[in-house]
Amino acid sequence: MNMSLMIPLAERTAVLIVAALLFTRVRAFRSILNQQATWREKAVMVLIFSAISILGTYNGIWYQDAIANSRVIGTVVAGLLAGPWVGLMTGLVAGIHRYSLGGFTDLACTISTISEGVMAGLIYQFRRNRNQEIGWTTALVVGFLAEWMQMGIILLVARPYEDALALVQSISIPMSVVNSLGIAILIIIIDLVKKEEDRIGALQAQRTMQVADKTLSYLREGLTYESAKKVAEEILRTTRVAAVAITDTRCVLAHVGAGSSHHVVGEGISTKATKEVLESKKLMIARTKEEIGCMETSCSLRYAIIVPLMRRREVAGVLKLYQDRSRMLSAVDLELVRGLGNLISTQLELAELEKQSRLLADAEIKALHAQINPHFLFNALNTIVSFIRFRPEQARELLIHLGEYFRRNLHDSSGYVSLAGELEHIEAYLAIERARFGEKLHVEYDIEAGVERYTVPGLILQPLVENAVKHGLLPKREGGTVKIRARRVQHDTLELTVADDGVGMDTDPFLLAQTQKSDRRRLSGIGLSNVKNRLASIYGEPYGIVIESSAGKGTTCTIQLPIGVSSSAKSVHRG
Repeated sequence: MNMSLMIPLAERTAVLIVAALLFTRVRAFRSILNQQATWREKAVMVLIFSAISILGTYNGIWYQDAIANSRVIGTVVAGLLAGPWVGLMTGLVAGIHRYSLGGFTDLACTISTISEGVMAGLIYQFRRNRNQEIGWTTALVVGFLAEWMQMGIILLVARPYEDALALVQSISIPMSVVNSLGIAILIIIIDLVKKEEDRIGALQAQRTMQVADKTLSYLREGLTYESAKKVAEEILRTTRVAAVAITDTRCVLAHVGAGSSHHVVGEGISTKATKEVLESKKLMIARTKEEIGCMETSCSLRYAIIVPLMRRREVAGVLKLYQDRSRMLSAVDLELVRGLGNLISTQLELAELEKQSRLLADAEIKALHAQINPHFLFNALNTIVSFIRFRPEQARELLIHLGEYFRRNLHDSSGYVSLAGELEHIEAYLAIERARFGEKLHVEYDIEAGVERYTVPGLILQPLVENAVKHGLLPKREGGTVKIRARRVQHDTLELTVADDGVGMDTDPFLLAQTQKSDRRRLSGIGLSNVKNRLASIYGEPYGIVIESSAGKGTTCTIQLPIGVSSSAKSVHRG
């Protein structure tokens, strides 16, 4: 045993560890640590650890026509970090390189280098299947085993045997001690890198959540000048960047912080980097003023991270975090802007879906009007024609009611009206129906004083009254009564009731609306479903509509609404 090799080997191993430490800054390396690497990144890892192994060979000490070296560090660490395939390929590259250098142990060292990478990879696989981490103690043991396996292969393959035995006796202890310690130290360093990644991720997540908590409500209406400014200001307050900017595909929507004197809101996009991101749809890091492409010579912004904001797989704009000469953009800033870009893109998608949902609800109401109004109009006109000759004054009043009915229907019924306005709409409809059916139709109002001024969603009661008349009372030979009631319950809830003593039903009305094939019943079902869905989307639980009905006894529809500010950002007057 030649102990004089111990110190030179330790010195060379230290150089190798420093080189490996530099490689930990490579992004592919960090992806492997988080078990997110693609095959392309694994190929990069093979190149990195092959380079470390080859450096370990070149940095070795020629001794008795062989090399006392630290090549094992690269192959074993590759296998322990990324599995058998990366260990095999790293060992193959490093082994072929060692074979090219010659010496009586060239073939033995080639075989042992490949075997060490595969063995370490299999240990990685075994520990991973048991959800166990590769710690420094495991790495130390694997390093010893790898070195002694190499010594055994040298004794089996290298010839002459006497020279191989003498070599193993001289280098086995120094190499196994130094290299196993080197592997353990490198695993400790890599573990520290993992913890650094976790810390960066946690800090980025914390900042993203802070920004999200303040900005999500701003983006409900999409990407506008107002929403972009509020989001940019909040990001600037939360982070340590010099400036934040948001654009759409044509112009600057917001720019807060440094450079706002010439990065003017409303102007067209002028920076080269922003145009490239809009075109490529990929994140870009600009590390110089020239890469940013600002035409202003006195601009203090020197670095930028630019991320595209996506909506329905198309670029809707960009988010830009700038830094000046005072400090460079950090890894935390990079991860933060990635997270914020994804967050804002998701919110823009939700805003688009909400807009589409509102348009769909409006379209359903318009479709309902388009299908119901012609039938109602023809019946109303026939009634008025029959009144003109014998009761012209009543015909005149019916025409006034008909005009009022259609005027309100043509108004934006998806918006909000006063309860008094909704009741006038109902009365215009009922006046015409009473003229048609005479004594078969009776109407009773029970409206608590003062509730008429409260605001309600438009066309929220009229479909219920129409449903009560058409499908509750008119099928009865003797007709019946519709009761309309409005009152305040507790201190913050408005209760609206439409009840009839008609034929009733013993089936869920919403289920009936989905399964009934009759055109008349289907139209009524659309009205009921629309009322239910609109209330659910505007107010949510516990507000909405409750329908109670039994065959032969009639139907009662009860709506409860909050008295206050609605969730649709439209003011509802308080009493």
